[in-house]
Amino acid sequence: MRILFIGDVVGRPGRQLVARLLPRLRAEHRPDVILANAENAAGGFGVTPAIGDELLALGIDLLTSGNHVWDKKEIEGYIAKEARLLRPANYPPEVPGTGVHVLDRRGRRAGILQLQGRIFLPPIDCPFRVGEREIEQLRAATPVILVDFHAEATSEKQAFAWWVDGKVSAVLGTHTHVQTADERVLPGGTAYISDVGMTGSQDAVIGMERGEAIERFLTQLPRKLTAASTNLCLCAVVVDVDDGTGRATAIRRLQVREGD
Repeated sequence: MRILFIGDVVGRPGRQLVARLLPRLRAEHRPDVILANAENAAGGFGVTPAIGDELLALGIDLLTSGNHVWDKKEIEGYIAKEARLLRPANYPPEVPGTGVHVLDRRGRRAGILQLQGRIFLPPIDCPFRVGEREIEQLRAATPVILVDFHAEATSEKQAFAWWVDGKVSAVLGTHTHVQTADERVLPGGTAYISDVGMTGSQDAVIGMERGEAIERFLTQLPRKLTAASTNLCLCAVVVDVDDGTGRATAIRRLQVREGD
């Protein structure tokens, strides 16, 4: 099974780039499953029901998220009924939505788990303990399990990946918007990367207009941030998995610009 995972989609420019490049990515890599992190898809902060539908209509099989998924109030009703938009599984059980989904592709199943770290982020439930519980349940349905670990600290992401090595097919980091060059398959067969990166402007500060971001740092005053639209790049990874054993056989980083 081949899984294409697209890093954090930032605002309208990121969404439009995904729409333009996805046919090409399908033709070149022939993925069985396509995933994307959409927590910043609405102007760089959150996701709306209309944007969720827009991305799913492109042929993306499932959307992951993170701490910004709640930035738009109207998403709460949508995420409660749309199982293809995940929120971190380690939020309290009263929170709408789910952090787990099993995709079925002509009898071949892939389990997707969303977790959120706690270092420099809200102190929600332990991602290690919640992850352990959810992974055990997913393994009863399929050996192919991919985890979007949405976290700030690389140490937390690496520790989790080593802890579940051999129990899941991949642990893919999101949240920082900066693609890391540490992709590898761990000894137990778990593919890992600290951060997949983002889909948005690389002439910006993590996808947002750099002048606005710099002013925030200089003044420490709240200022509106706008998703930038120049020098767009789609960051992603392709993970190959033996769907009989759930062990990853390869992971490749992608950085794709329209002119490449």
